[in-house]
Amino acid sequence: MTAPFALRFSASVLGAMLLASPALAQNLVISNWDGYMAPDAMDAFKAATGITGEVVKHATNEEIMGKLVASGGKGYDVVFVSSPFAEVLNKLGLAETIDHAKVPNLANLYPEATSLPYDPGNTFSVPYTWGTTGLCYRSDLVKTAPTSWNDLLAPSDDLKGKTTMLATDRWLLAAGQLAKGFSVNETDAAKMEEVKNLLIAAKKTLLAYDDTTFYSKLVSGEALLVHAWDGWCNYGIGENKDIKYVIPSEGSDLWLDTMVVMNASQNKDAAHQFINFMLDAKNHGWAAQNILYKVPNKAAMESLPKELTDQFSNMAMPVADLVKFEALRDVGEAQRDYSRIVSEIKAAQ
Repeated sequence: MTAPFALRFSASVLGAMLLASPALAQNLVISNWDGYMAPDAMDAFKAATGITGEVVKHATNEEIMGKLVASGGKGYDVVFVSSPFAEVLNKLGLAETIDHAKVPNLANLYPEATSLPYDPGNTFSVPYTWGTTGLCYRSDLVKTAPTSWNDLLAPSDDLKGKTTMLATDRWLLAAGQLAKGFSVNETDAAKMEEVKNLLIAAKKTLLAYDDTTFYSKLVSGEALLVHAWDGWCNYGIGENKDIKYVIPSEGSDLWLDTMVVMNASQNKDAAHQFINFMLDAKNHGWAAQNILYKVPNKAAMESLPKELTDQFSNMAMPVADLVKFEALRDVGEAQRDYSRIVSEIKAAQ
């Protein structure tokens, strides 16, 4: 190798290394759902740390997972995904191990949030929000307050055509699984056939499958009883005090949305700083006050004004009661069966 070529080679490699260096590549890319963090969060983060960043939005877990799997996680530093998808990222080797020494605000989490079954010790994910799924209804317009999943799945005549269910695979199936007394992570084929048949029968009574506007349908009176995440029901309660939320007697899932650092990130130290920033009591409290979901941050929840928890009573649910419910988990190869079953439910006449 001649000296001039060696020098050119060294210069080009050095330049590439500098461009890729974590010390210099500080423009974080965060993927999150729309409205899931304060609009000025990245400006505030830059003011606090000097690190710049941008937020790209994904509409669903499935959308961002498709991008992450296709790219090996490249191009993203921190992603917000629900817990089963965080599990998948970890199993695929796409999630970075969380360095607790770089996230001192982990101390703000409830103890229960550090021993979650899908990730004991927060080794690859950090919980951001958590809650329940249940029934949201117009207490002024229904004859009898609902108490069971079967009030939704086999509604009385006055409710037929005035109910909605969540369309997303895991939550649609969970309603049937819970009504049957099964695990929300059930994989037994015979039991899942029972769930499918129950949900096909329920489909005939529905106004719609709806993940995004069901609370508006309650406000307008187009729907009287809907399948809802607790925080989304709160949006309706904020517009009409006659809207109520109840967890059916058969129980709920425990859902969690998490923050995951990508293993392919070139900005891992900065990514940890971002998570630490989001776990600050004030910053995490923004999520509770504005998206009306419970957050697993003890300091943040204790900072909430009493009038908020008075208006939205499910926000005051004791953590000990919340974590009694079964967390959604990655079901591995059975996810293909879940997707097939949901397709068959929605295609049924």
